Order: sequence, then C-alpha cells, then structure tokens
Amino acid sequence: MPGQKMRFGAFIAPFHPLNENPTLALERDIELVQLMDRLGYDEAWIGEHHSAGYELIASPELFIATVAERTRNIKLGTGVSSLPYHHPLMLADRINQLDHITRGRVMLGVGPGSLPSDAFMMGITVAKQRDMMDEALDVIVPLLRGEKVTAKTDWFELKDAQLQMTPWSRPSVEIAVASQVSPTGATAAGRHGLGLLSIGATSAGGFNALSSNWAICEDTAKDNGKTIDRNQWRLVGPVHIAETREKARENVRFGLEQWLYYFREVAALPLAPTDGSDPVDALIASGMAVIGTPDDAIAQIERLQAQSGGFGCFMQLAHNWANWENTQRSYELMARYVFPKFQQSNDNRETSLNWARDNRPTFMGEAMMAVGSRVAQHVEKKGTENIRPEILDAMGLNKKNDAAE
Repeated sequence: MPGQKMRFGAFIAPFHPLNENPTLALERDIELVQLMDRLGYDEAWIGEHHSAGYELIASPELFIATVAERTRNIKLGTGVSSLPYHHPLMLADRINQLDHITRGRVMLGVGPGSLPSDAFMMGITVAKQRDMMDEALDVIVPLLRGEKVTAKTDWFELKDAQLQMTPWSRPSVEIAVASQVSPTGATAAGRHGLGLLSIGATSAGGFNALSSNWAICEDTAKDNGKTIDRNQWRLVGPVHIAETREKARENVRFGLEQWLYYFREVAALPLAPTDGSDPVDALIASGMAVIGTPDDAIAQIERLQAQSGGFGCFMQLAHNWANWENTQRSYELMARYVFPKFQQSNDNRETSLNWARDNRPTFMGEAMMAVGSRVAQHVEKKGTENIRPEILDAMGLNKKNDAAE
C-alpha cells in the first residue's frame, strides 16, 4: 500500500528588489499561488513585514482573502503572523473569519517577528518579542477553539473574550509555530501541541538543529500532556530547477545577487560568501539551496528526511532568483518530476507495467490465438474462393500460394 503522502508548498515572504513595480510584484505573487493551485501544490504560506522594502506583504490575511477567490484547493497560511504586533483577540477574529470564508483552507503560522526594524517602529523591545509571542499564543489557541478567555499581561488584556462565530474548522484552524535554530519555536509548538515550521531548514545552523528541535518539541509536548505529529512538521528551503544544471545556474543569475544583497546588507543574515567565491557554487556546496535538476531536488529532500527523521511537508522558499518565465518552469518541474517520488504517485503504474511486461509472452500468445480463431471462423463461413485477394493477403491467406503448397 502507498505510504503517507508528502505535501509540497511554498513559503512566500516575498522578496522583491527595488528595481521593479511593487504593484505588479504583488500581482505576480498572487499569480504564483494560482499556478501552484493548478499544479497540485498543497500549501502556500504568506509573510508579514512592515519595513526594509523587499518583503512587501503587510497583511497576509488580505492576501489570503484575495487569492482564495482565485484558487480552488490549495491551503493558505500566514507565514507568519508576528504575534507581538497584534492584539490577540483581533488576530484570532480575522483568522476565524478567513476560516469561514475559505471553508477551512486557512492556516495560522505564528512567530515573534523577524525584522527588528518592524519592532523598532512600533516601540517594541526586540528582547521581549519571544515572551510576547508566548503570551499571545497562550490565548490565541483557546480563542480559535471557540473558548472563553480571561487574561492580562503588560501589553494586552482579555475579559471574557470569545469569538462570536464558532470556528469552521474543528476543533480549530491548523496552527504552526516558526522555528529556525533556537528552541523557542519548538518549545511553543510542543507546549500547545501545534505544528512546527522550520523556516531555515537548509541553512547550516537550521539543518544541524532539525533533530534536536523536534526532540525538544516532543519532550515539551509530553510534559504538557499534548501530542504532536511529524506530518505537521514543515521544512523550508530555496529551490530553483531546470532541465539541466547549467540552465538552472544561468537562470538564477537574473536575481540572485539582489537577493543576497538584501540578506547581506539589510537583513544581516550571513547567506552570501565573503571570500569572493561564486555565490551559486557556495549555495550549492553548503547544501543551503538546490540550483540544478529535479534529481537534485529529490536528493535534497531525501537528505532532509535522513537528518530530521521524517516530516510532512517540504516548502520551497520563494525567492525570485530567476525571471518569471523560468520561475514558473521550475515550479512545474517540481510538480511533474519531484512530487511523484515522495507521493508514491507512480507506484501502481510501475507495478502494472512490470506485470504486463513479465507476462507479455503469455498475453501475446493468447492474443494471437484469439485472432487466428476468428480468421478460421471467417474462412470456414465464406470459403476462400469467395474472399477478395487483398483480404486474404491481410489475413495471411493467399490462394496462389496455398495452391502451390
């Protein structure tokens, strides 16, 4: 029997350099999710950012409401909602409304907020963001289950708070907590029995922390009387594939340097090599990114499976390294050639082909016997003298040859 079906998705921050029309960039993000829906992707997670110019989506809820009307099956998550930036009742109410509007296609991804510049503009101390996330999550989880909550912290208060609409999804919309290297996300997910969203799974630190973070999540869940499921664990990594490795490398020259500039100069994450080496070579050699063929993407996912011990969904980090045409082709190649490997899509086809091949002599013999039988019946009924020569030739029966023999 087929095993559990791995899911595929994309984590769409998004990343758009400053040399293009931002309105059209947002429209292209919508088109990307529409493409994913047609190709059979399972999930798209949409980011929330408020500064630094590249990650343009300020409200994942508005984006989800828009794209939900233009898609049919794909599930749509906030990737992620920065909990310190929202009163928890207001956020829970918006997500609950989306749960109804989408008939259960919405998911809530949560985190403390990734850009210090966002927190600075709101007067939020970066050092307090993770504590604020935990405090907000403590009340959002029961709110989204339709429960009544009373709570008070130094930044919000709830008095007999309850969502006025019973949740569409029961017992709640699916919730996942962002995790990178630190145990913050894994601890929060385990405490509430939620999913885990490993955003930097292919970076050196994130990759090395996969198994330990899941162990922390499991231990915390056990300590709190909760259960967690590896199927609700999502791993994120950048991928661009083409028909050949050479073509993939050529494709990403379009936008890779601008993406690296953002992380090197603005987001201050050490993703770009500083030794003067080719960044494409460095990203491939480190295991950070797949820039190659469908087989390279398969190898990366298998590497993540071995390191993590198993997970439920692989998500491509949307990055705009290639132009729009080649980006679409990369997503199509993933769906055509990578999905089937991990979803057992062709197992029964392969079994059927092998069975037909192995029994071909038997089947061909029976087929020829059936044809011969019908030929004999026809000749016996009509007589060869009453059958036109061209028909006799087609049936392998020729009057002159038969007479000579």
